Amino acid sequence: MLREHDLLRENSTIAKRKWPKQTDRTHIRVLATLTRSFQFSIAFGDLLLLNSAWYVTHSGLLRLACRSRCKGIHVEPVPGFSNAAASRWAFKATVFKSATCKGFVGYGDADPSNVSPIVHGAEMRVAETRAVNRALRKAYGIGICSVEEIGSRPEPARSQRQLSKLPPQSAGGSCGGPKVRDRLCQIIRRHQLDPNLVKSYATDFCAVKTLREATREQVENFVAHLADWAEKDRNALLCQLNSYLPAKGSAA
Repeated sequence: MLREHDLLRENSTIAKRKWPKQTDRTHIRVLATLTRSFQFSIAFGDLLLLNSAWYVTHSGLLRLACRSRCKGIHVEPVPGFSNAAASRWAFKATVFKSATCKGFVGYGDADPSNVSPIVHGAEMRVAETRAVNRALRKAYGIGICSVEEIGSRPEPARSQRQLSKLPPQSAGGSCGGPKVRDRLCQIIRRHQLDPNLVKSYATDFCAVKTLREATREQVENFVAHLADWAEKDRNALLCQLNSYLPAKGSAA
């Protein structure tokens, strides 16, 4: 295994070579945090940079579990939410970090409407993978989603009714109109999130130095992403937000 310093340098070099137009100082800083915390390796396919955000892969989570001496993963279908005839599946996964661990549970679902057309016919495997990934992220405090969880969700999945509810976009870059801002405030209050950490995360998500530079579309995408994550896995979201806390002793 590479030493931390060597792995940091290798990840930074590979990231700049693989994603030269997306990688900036912010992405490298987040990458460094992920490398130090979890020893993820881009060379081994643990991380991907998609749409200006880092995502961990299924193999990356499994490699982390192996390094952490995970004792086992139990996976079982959820019959009440599965329908083989409709290719709709739901699974429950439980990760046991040690022999005395009570287990960390994650659920995953898949059907033709929320998977890529490329994997139609393999919805059962996708649901199983999503369940395992969510359980592993919960067990090891991974704040970033896996590609298998959200990467295959097609953008056209929004219905016309949903699109009609979105506020019109402005021509120039902005921090979003009142409706977007109000929705963000509601999410922060409802899920008791730290506004300052949310702002830092939003800046990284939109790949800008300040939120004033973000376009309305970028802010809307962030708000939708934040709401979805808060509803599905608040604990994982808190882990992500806590990664923006200032390091102890950094202030002189």
